[in-house]
Amino acid sequence: MSKEPKHRILIVDDEESLREILSIMLHREGYQVDAVADGAQAVARLREVTYDLVISDIKMPRLNGFELLRHIKERTPETVVIMITAFSSTEEAVEAMKQGAYDYITKPFKNEEIKLIIKNALERRALRQENQALKQELGKRYSFGSLIGKSKPMQEVYDLIQKVAGSRVNVLVTGESGTGKELVAKAIHFNSDRRDKPFVPINCGAIPENLLESELFGHEKGSFTGAVLQKAGLFEVADGGTLFLDEIGELPPMMQVKLLRVLQEREFRRVGGTKDIQVDVRLTAATNKELESEVARGTFREDLYYRLNVIRINLPPLRERREDIPLLIEHLFRKLTGKEQVRVAEDAMRRLLDYHWPGNIRELENVLERGVVLGQTDQITSDALPVQLKRGPAANAGQMEQIPDTGLDLDDYLGSIEKDILLKALEKTGGVRKKAAELLGITFRSIRYRLAKFDIEPGEDEE
Repeated sequence: MSKEPKHRILIVDDEESLREILSIMLHREGYQVDAVADGAQAVARLREVTYDLVISDIKMPRLNGFELLRHIKERTPETVVIMITAFSSTEEAVEAMKQGAYDYITKPFKNEEIKLIIKNALERRALRQENQALKQELGKRYSFGSLIGKSKPMQEVYDLIQKVAGSRVNVLVTGESGTGKELVAKAIHFNSDRRDKPFVPINCGAIPENLLESELFGHEKGSFTGAVLQKAGLFEVADGGTLFLDEIGELPPMMQVKLLRVLQEREFRRVGGTKDIQVDVRLTAATNKELESEVARGTFREDLYYRLNVIRINLPPLRERREDIPLLIEHLFRKLTGKEQVRVAEDAMRRLLDYHWPGNIRELENVLERGVVLGQTDQITSDALPVQLKRGPAANAGQMEQIPDTGLDLDDYLGSIEKDILLKALEKTGGVRKKAAELLGITFRSIRYRLAKFDIEPGEDEE
């Protein structure tokens, strides 16, 4: 019984007898074999069929082996190429290997030698494909777009993104500065049916209040000093796609009213205009503020808050997903250097894992960039880390020797320290709030308020 074809092989040689010998031998080995007389014929065949392996002579009419090799590597780089050369031309074969050929065969050749070279080449190809598939699978399992993480909180974020991406509901993304809120908004957009339409981001806190309305809604010519031309606003630019409003908590009160109208009516007017313009825009907003507190203080409209907060995705701070740090380091290192492998010294990795990360992923990226620039070896060592990472976890949790280059949100930073102390006090007192309050020198009413502020479940109080 003949063997079932395992791989497709193309033989390219202007010697008919050699083509016949190789074809018969490889057919007997179970390969599916085609043969052509020169490089030009091979190029034509490669347009129709993808081959696992090509065996090609170097010296051929019309199109030589080097030109064919370059064509194959450009079109199907995963195809393995083995060159055939005369014994006196091995230098050419070595040059072909430098250009991407797997190996070469010298004439006259031994059948068993060719069989072994082909077998090894195809096994190596299969292993490379398997590794690539594994990397892709790991990438899918531990990432969503540019979001990286295998921790339970991040898996929950991925699940929520998948559920909401196909809808048109408004999404509010919350989390500390530097946690990747814009990446979540992009992941929602590019996994939705709006992916081919614009994704338009705007930072509400970075644009002066007197320019924000014109930026969002556009203006008519002559509507104010300097308006020499009609201008489309970002809502028009994002029509059919997604508008991402970062730092939505910084939106001035008057703009909150105008945004609410757009969300309700799905139409607006340019500054100085009289015509209503209808738009189909999905709105995603983000904030590092507690909007509920802003609503309670009267600085953020309650009706707008409920319009925005249809679906809420909260990104955990980096200190609450430390198991993701090695994955993030690998991803960011590849982004910074283009290299696949990253080496981090053991003591440096320990410091990276122990650090409090008030600036979250943005701070981690800056630290790695510093390590890459200052590192004198092929790995990131503790010597290349900034001073705040060298003081140990206890110091990092309670004090800061210098403010990170990325800056920080003081309220978030102090809040994280306060929350950590409260949890430690409850742990020490077995969850009894009264004892924890005494331990911290505060009243029972105070600890009850503080625990509610951080959504910490109360323990069992003594009677």
